[in-house]
Amino acid sequence: MDILVELSGGVDSAVAAYLLKKQGHRVIGVIMSIWDKFSNCKCTKNTNACFGPEDEDIRIAQKVADFLKIHLYIEDCSKEYKKIVLENFKIEYKEGRTPNPCIRCNTYIKFLILPTIVKKNGIYFDKIATGHYANIKFNNSFNMYQLCNAIDTKKDQTYFLYRLTQRILSKTFFPLGDYTKKQVRDIANKIGIPVAKKPDSQDFYCGDYNDILQFPMVYGDIIDKNGNILGKHNGIWNYTIGKRKGLGLKGGTRQPLYVTNILAKTNTIIVGEKKDLYSSFFIAEKIFWGSIPIPKNAFEANAKIRQQHKAAKAIIIPHGISKAKIEFYEPQLAVTPGQSVVLYKNNIVLGGGIITANTM
Repeated sequence: MDILVELSGGVDSAVAAYLLKKQGHRVIGVIMSIWDKFSNCKCTKNTNACFGPEDEDIRIAQKVADFLKIHLYIEDCSKEYKKIVLENFKIEYKEGRTPNPCIRCNTYIKFLILPTIVKKNGIYFDKIATGHYANIKFNNSFNMYQLCNAIDTKKDQTYFLYRLTQRILSKTFFPLGDYTKKQVRDIANKIGIPVAKKPDSQDFYCGDYNDILQFPMVYGDIIDKNGNILGKHNGIWNYTIGKRKGLGLKGGTRQPLYVTNILAKTNTIIVGEKKDLYSSFFIAEKIFWGSIPIPKNAFEANAKIRQQHKAAKAIIIPHGISKAKIEFYEPQLAVTPGQSVVLYKNNIVLGGGIITANTM
């Protein structure tokens, strides 16, 4: 089988390519270029981030391709990335929400636009593969492909992949789904692959987010839940739900205060005690049911509200095909509008959506 492997310059995608080649497949390497070196971003060196200067990553990816004796194609996706990921990033922050650009990148760039560009350039392949820690299984009862957790629960990346369509799942391999990160490192060290000891990517952007946002300072009030003005902010995009340090509040508060809400319409930041950060329910919109038929009735599932969050038991109440109310059995900390909630049951990703508000 001809398999297009998306290399990143990291150890995971390199080992994924190695495993597929070892299985006898014809492996074709590709790395996408998304960095706009003519932008106003001030980052001059990439410190293990997804978005940043990429010359070194491309150089290393070529070394991996040479080591594995596969061809590497470099495809420019910078215009599409700017339009689909970065512009959305700016819009969301301006509206007081905290987006997840990695989900948007995986949904539209890595698994849709990049393979499409490769095919347009006359490169044939049967399926694509990446170094993500995830699994795909076929459910005969539903006649659907299902995105499932990786064996390594600490490295599982299904949170970022929940919007992959049936068509994409049917044409995708995740070779590392049944491996732990330690096993992947061990394989890389054993075969002497050039990136065996390279650190993992840790962030979205290698610099300050304001390099991307480029918004002028817009001052507004920081208030408590009773409307008392406690300080001033210089732009709501500099704050996220749960932020505590650097709030610049007036002295005399008896307890630590955290950002509990961001109101774009009134250009206001609301702060409160830690107990005010807990939510018993919230509304999710733009729901995508990727692995099951669209549910009509309430059901129980585990809801994950960010990548590092331990999925919590909840009741999911659908409202039409693209909206749902998520009711937790136990209140959860820092439910953040703009982030995604991903729903799981028995290690299967049922679907997910965008967190919008704590009211209907």
